Amino acid sequence: MTVLFDGIASGVLLFLISVGLSVTLGLMNFVNLAHGAFAMFGGYVCVVLLNRYGVPFLAALPVVVVASALAGVVLERTLYRRLYRSSHLDQVLFSIGLVFVSISSAHYVFGAQQQPLQLPPMLSGQFHLPGVDVGVYRLFLIVVGLLLALGLQWLVAGTRFGARLRASVDNPRAARGVGIDVDRVFVVTFALGSALAGLGGALGVEMLGMDPEFPIKYIAYFLIVVAVGGVGNITGSLYASLLLGICDVAGKYYVPQVGGFVIYAVMVITLVFRPQGLFGRAVVR
Repeated sequence: MTVLFDGIASGVLLFLISVGLSVTLGLMNFVNLAHGAFAMFGGYVCVVLLNRYGVPFLAALPVVVVASALAGVVLERTLYRRLYRSSHLDQVLFSIGLVFVSISSAHYVFGAQQQPLQLPPMLSGQFHLPGVDVGVYRLFLIVVGLLLALGLQWLVAGTRFGARLRASVDNPRAARGVGIDVDRVFVVTFALGSALAGLGGALGVEMLGMDPEFPIKYIAYFLIVVAVGGVGNITGSLYASLLLGICDVAGKYYVPQVGGFVIYAVMVITLVFRPQGLFGRAVVR
């Protein structure tokens, strides 16, 4: 039961970090492999606020969200918007270049060492239930992740904004013809994806650590979640994250010799039988 609970917490954390990529890749059809750089940015902002300025952890999270969204807006207006009509290869090469720029910048500013983060007492420790030890912070991650999944699913599938976004991606000329401000929709969507990445990075510092190699270290995990869950499918990303998190933790616990390979085996098996992912590509009407 403890392994199962830790696997769920790990899966929810994976969802929190990767769901922003599901937004930009699945809903905007933009291959942003620099997603991990925005997560690292959020993690470093959180660490600086806590360690240098003494800001409480829970108070730092909204600042991280706003700062990451602003960073996303700046980069979208200055760099990313030039590549919306480009091939996926151009988008991949460009975003990979940004990853290495972010890694070098983080090395220069913060050094190569792991960044410490002290959680508040209310989120530290654990309590015991029959058959399982429940970490308070892991329980906090699970609650935040589920609430975020519900909110995003409603935003994408239950609002006019989601429909406008799909129209803007599928046929921007027609979307403009019916009065949709395509540029504004793209800016808001990219800001949302960046904010989610930053929030996930800040919440993941305690479990994953934070160092300049973060964007390249975990990019494969983010892509696996999107591929297994279905491109642009928020619910699919959540289920895929839970499946992968549980299998990853269980594999590392029970078969540590090959534990790191389990998550890739699950991906391969899933995509062999479900090439479109668990739930397929999201369709917003």
